Amino acid sequence: MFSLPVLGSNILQALNGSANAIWVSHVLGETGLTATSNGNQIFFLMLGASFGVTMAANIMIGQAIGARNEALAKRVIGTATTFFIVLSLLIGVLGGIATPHILDAMKTPAAARLDAIAYLRVIFAAMPFVYFFSFVMMAQRGTGDSKTPFYFALLQVGLDITLNPLLIMGIGPFPKMGIAGSATSTLVSQTFTLLIMLIHLYRRRSILVIRPSEWRLLIPDFGIIRTLLTKGTPMALQMMVISFAAVTMMSFVNRYGVHTSAAYGAASQLWTYVQMPAMALGAAVSSMAAQNIGAGKMDRVEQVAKTGALFAVLFTGLPILVLYFADPFVLRVFLKGASASLPIAVHINSIVLWGFVPFGVAFIFSGIIRATGDVWPPLLAMVIALWGVRVPMAHFLEPHIGADAIWFSFPVGSSMTLILGGGYFLWGPWRKSRMLDLTPSADAPDTGLGQPMREESEAITGEEQREIDRGVQPVRG
Repeated sequence: MFSLPVLGSNILQALNGSANAIWVSHVLGETGLTATSNGNQIFFLMLGASFGVTMAANIMIGQAIGARNEALAKRVIGTATTFFIVLSLLIGVLGGIATPHILDAMKTPAAARLDAIAYLRVIFAAMPFVYFFSFVMMAQRGTGDSKTPFYFALLQVGLDITLNPLLIMGIGPFPKMGIAGSATSTLVSQTFTLLIMLIHLYRRRSILVIRPSEWRLLIPDFGIIRTLLTKGTPMALQMMVISFAAVTMMSFVNRYGVHTSAAYGAASQLWTYVQMPAMALGAAVSSMAAQNIGAGKMDRVEQVAKTGALFAVLFTGLPILVLYFADPFVLRVFLKGASASLPIAVHINSIVLWGFVPFGVAFIFSGIIRATGDVWPPLLAMVIALWGVRVPMAHFLEPHIGADAIWFSFPVGSSMTLILGGGYFLWGPWRKSRMLDLTPSADAPDTGLGQPMREESEAITGEEQREIDRGVQPVRG
């Protein structure tokens, strides 16, 4: 139940990406789709750079809440807020300057290069708002609230989907921006929704909001920064390893021209949906494990891991089976029926799709292990699977079997990730690791989500009790 709103948010984001791809491909053609596919690889790489610190902050907040240490939770929130503002501004400025060189290094097809530059520069301008939006969304889940982020994801995606065609084609009073309009809709929707979300959290007196009387908490606590960096850097590197491998694979694909690149972009849209259940479950098990670790309940952590792995097999396998039968028809949403890219995309999916089942299970194990603070083994497993197996396999077999070497490397690499991650989960010493040095109180929560922290002398109001009975978790600042 905790993962369902997370899954809903992921579905909304995927629908948003798909809607943008549909508008770009049908209005601007395969060249436009290739431009956004190349630009989005860099976008996800930059998100990966922030993921580690975001996840580290989320885990620290969850462990502090599980141990009922509100003062520490607030210090983590204040320091992480300052850190993300500085990091996102730095990446936004440097990325905008380096955009042409980044795309040239990816061997972006010449026909799509100018569009890709226009698209990616606006994306870098949006990066500060995207980063902070992601941080606040994940921090809310760390407190045990997965519903509120879903509602704001609904608002953000609704705005993005609405603005996308208006800004691409210049409908009504909106300027005709072409490919840059797709990125601008992301910039506007993220910024507006972030503002509304912060106002909402402020009015609800959320623990995540730093009020004027608490502004001193924005002064960085270097002990917390050290923990964020030492624990967050391996997780950031893990996501960057994934994203950089994806960029490298994209450079392999680009050698085969616009049709293959467009086919790969369309197929990868479907992969997003296949991965979503495992991604949602991974976020859920990580937040739940962090709170139970803070509460000293390792038996519940084991239960969360086993149940999450079983659900990952079920909810990743089912959409894969559906797509194997419906693939040609679903891909026509992104590619025209007469497109030369369509049969290529069908062939890609016939090889790649099944590999997301072991990926999903490995993602669960990684989420549990990271929640304890044992962050290096998941990174090493990913490095070996991607850079020791997937990329070399694609590179060395390509002269012999052509593009199929790229497609076969995906399931083989995913299987290696599961072998390494599963082995460490069963036999590694991760159960002894901790992100924070916490001693849970005697009244530590007995549920997977915990209860909101409050002063011992503070009574629960009748309205709050009714909210708790309905499954809502009120949080006071």
